[in-house]
Amino acid sequence: MTTSTRIDVYLICNARFHDTNFARLELLKLLAEHEDVVVRVAEDYRDLDAINQAQLLVTYTCNLCPTPEQQEGLARFLASGKRWFALHATNALVEFVGPERTVGDITIPGAADTPNKAPRFMELLGSRFIAHPPQQHFQVTVADPAHPLVRGLDAFDVYDEPYYCEFFGKIHTLLESRYTTPATGYVREEWPQDDPRPQFYLHPHSAGEVLYLTLGHCRGKYDMQPIMPVCSVERCAWELPVYYELLRRGIRWGIGALS
Repeated sequence: MTTSTRIDVYLICNARFHDTNFARLELLKLLAEHEDVVVRVAEDYRDLDAINQAQLLVTYTCNLCPTPEQQEGLARFLASGKRWFALHATNALVEFVGPERTVGDITIPGAADTPNKAPRFMELLGSRFIAHPPQQHFQVTVADPAHPLVRGLDAFDVYDEPYYCEFFGKIHTLLESRYTTPATGYVREEWPQDDPRPQFYLHPHSAGEVLYLTLGHCRGKYDMQPIMPVCSVERCAWELPVYYELLRRGIRWGIGALS
């Protein structure tokens, strides 16, 4: 008789201005590499019972703000010792303020602002997105070479959105980068301090833990509507084998299979 070693994973994939379908498919393929993993897919945080029954929560979202009740449900998830693998713009809540403005060849309905309207949510994640400059090439370096999540990896160059974030609580940085490029189009544009910028970090919260990977922008042809009727297709870090390695290790970390 085969012994049951079922692992329930809850995947929330719903990212405005991003290719949600592409990211969802790629993450499901990676999760399917583990025969004991059973995945439930959702577009938001409303099913708190299902989230709290899962061993691992994976999120690829943007502009998805959980209600206060849902934020407390996520806190219970972490308090029970569970793990949350948060990707790219999970910590981004963006709105436009002021008059229209042109950034590059795009007219946006105002400056991009990131008000702190869900502080509990950001405290759980360990960071809050504030701005990013235009997509560019930058180098990512390994901050803790001995950690199994990044052990054996070399520094790599990536074309992606370099994030500027505010951090909370204990942060164990695994990958980092340096950049000071102005965040054109955002309310807060200037970032002159050449500080190390965490790209991949661990954040313990209560008995649980969050693993956050800021890399991984992707965009489909119609994902900028109504700002643009069509746009270029972008895959950024998803073009790199090392990005898939990070995702695989993150999943293994989340299900207790990383050594």
